[in-house]
Amino acid sequence: MEEQLTLVPPPAGARRRRRPSPPADRAPADRDPVAQVVIDTPLPHLDRVFEYVVPHDLADAAQPGVRVRVRMAGRQHDGFVVARAAEADHPGRLSPVLRVVGAEPVLTADVLAAARAVADHYGGTLADVLRLAVPPRHARAESAEPPPAEEPAGPAAPPSAGQPLGAWSAFPAGPALLRRLAAGESPVAAWTALPAQTPGTDWPDAVAEAVAATRSGGRGAVVVVPDRRDVDRVLAAVSAAVGEQDCVALTADLGPEARYRAFLRLLRGHTRVAVGTRAAAWAPVRDLGLLVCWDDGDDLHQEPRAPYPHVREVLRLRAVQEGAGLLVGGLARSVPLQAWVATGLAADVVPGRSAVRAAAPSVLVAGEGRQEDRDPAARTARIPSLAWRALRDGLEEGPVLVQVSRQGYVVALACQECRTPVRCPRCAGPVGVPATGTTPVCRWCGLPPAEETRCRACGSGRLRAIGVGERRTAEELGRAFPGVRVLTSGGASVVATVEDTPMVVVATPGAEPWAPGGYRAAALLDGWQLLDRASLDAAVEALRRWSAAAAMVRPAPREGPGRVVLCGVPPHAQVPAVEALVRWDPVWLAARELADRVELGLPPVRRHVLLRGAPAGVKEFADRLEELGHVPLGGVRATGPEEFVAVLGEGRAGSLPADVRAVRAALSARRSDDQVRAVLDPLEGPR
Repeated sequence: MEEQLTLVPPPAGARRRRRPSPPADRAPADRDPVAQVVIDTPLPHLDRVFEYVVPHDLADAAQPGVRVRVRMAGRQHDGFVVARAAEADHPGRLSPVLRVVGAEPVLTADVLAAARAVADHYGGTLADVLRLAVPPRHARAESAEPPPAEEPAGPAAPPSAGQPLGAWSAFPAGPALLRRLAAGESPVAAWTALPAQTPGTDWPDAVAEAVAATRSGGRGAVVVVPDRRDVDRVLAAVSAAVGEQDCVALTADLGPEARYRAFLRLLRGHTRVAVGTRAAAWAPVRDLGLLVCWDDGDDLHQEPRAPYPHVREVLRLRAVQEGAGLLVGGLARSVPLQAWVATGLAADVVPGRSAVRAAAPSVLVAGEGRQEDRDPAARTARIPSLAWRALRDGLEEGPVLVQVSRQGYVVALACQECRTPVRCPRCAGPVGVPATGTTPVCRWCGLPPAEETRCRACGSGRLRAIGVGERRTAEELGRAFPGVRVLTSGGASVVATVEDTPMVVVATPGAEPWAPGGYRAAALLDGWQLLDRASLDAAVEALRRWSAAAAMVRPAPREGPGRVVLCGVPPHAQVPAVEALVRWDPVWLAARELADRVELGLPPVRRHVLLRGAPAGVKEFADRLEELGHVPLGGVRATGPEEFVAVLGEGRAGSLPADVRAVRAALSARRSDDQVRAVLDPLEGPR
């Protein structure tokens, strides 16, 4: 009978055996025995290249781009070989490379150069950027994928001479853009897309045409979009244009093995087009010819990990390093992108006004003109009669959309008598109602008020809702339209698509489901909440969110179904963001915002850094930057019992990233216990 082996666990407290390190006197490689290694460490003062000797038995495997294991300060670290040299700059004795972790050169020279540029731009470390650029190794994926292609994939079939432009036909500069991409040139364009619902003319089709033109010239492309729903739409359009075998999805939610396999397909040259979210910005596409960023104003493009780069800047720096074209587009126009146009960094690619008038939906502002004569509450009502009529008429033909700025049920309560907001007596947080039939709770600490909920100003016990989320809105609309299906989308329950049947879709900004046939009407509620956000980009962000919802509405005659009603805002002549939506002119608003910031010296004209952390650490970091000539904006202030923030503006042109990196390195070398998070150009901006 075959003997069974039983694994006995080691006794408690026993030390695990460590793999023995190679002896230090191993014979070095005959050729280029010095390896320059970037070590994966979070310590800023170690952000440089270290030299190690390559043993003879690792001479063929320890090539530039591979992962290695090395020793530093008595501990083993992962790292990347970035170069091999014949002689070392260090005069002393070098430690050996312990082993090679996979022979795959996963770090290409182009990605390394772009990663160094991104680290310098954001005052971060190269190791932090490489952690974002190269996914963790998966041995099974390496063995499953075919070996690297000897010859890269050839160009896609060029489009026929008589083929119409399709999605780019409404853009005067569209034909020239496609010709330059097909000819191997590297244009940089700021693209304002049309709100098209006609098949073949929507923005994913425009992206697919640009990728196909690039592939016809034999080069690859990278397309980065905010979320997975956009990935699916763009991937379908690009696959139809260049073939399914020539493009791959690259997103963080694929899982370790699937993501690494997609990464290897691009690295080994089997696929030349990558479509994905933030993770795709570093896709190692061979002979890169085009980088595309869609909706650069979306906060999903901001990396939440150090050094907190934005996809727009990552792609710009990659385009410079690799000589590729760059296309940054959206339905709205961000202020940084408008600054590119103003400084000549990017060409402006906008549709003609006649095409805009034909494609844009009709936008009405509740309470304007003579509406107050027919409905005195048109300006103050949350859902005025104009919005009710637009939704009712739209339901006769298909789905309608209601955009709500907040998630939840009742997110805030106030006194019915004096309108004073109700605050938690323990933590001073806002008090709301999580669901129908439940008692009020604090939205910060999650506990019900410790005492009877009464107004602290007048003592009244009567309360009213001042902040209503999408669930309460869906409940109200369900009672208003009996027999009509009501669907919610937001938070953790985001719906991708909806059928072309009558229904009411209530969604938060960014979670609007895609309607293949287009919505028949839309109501944009609580517009004042977006305009009143404590952010430098409040107006531009409000327009971006309104435009994203309004673009899903099927264009129609001015007085017929298909209207978009904006509720809860002043007349459009008084608010530039509202006027830009009515006129469907996002470039005008971005140019206006940029002019104001040029006069005031605000971002993106002048860069700034946000410091967040322990009080002592933030104060020391801010003091050091101020000594280097940078300007404090508002001083150091508390945002919590143990957290302080500070914002400083750049004092000397181009010096802020280098000074931030220098201060971080100095504090790291001193082994300071006060950890400070330094974010350059944060989305929230200085306040």
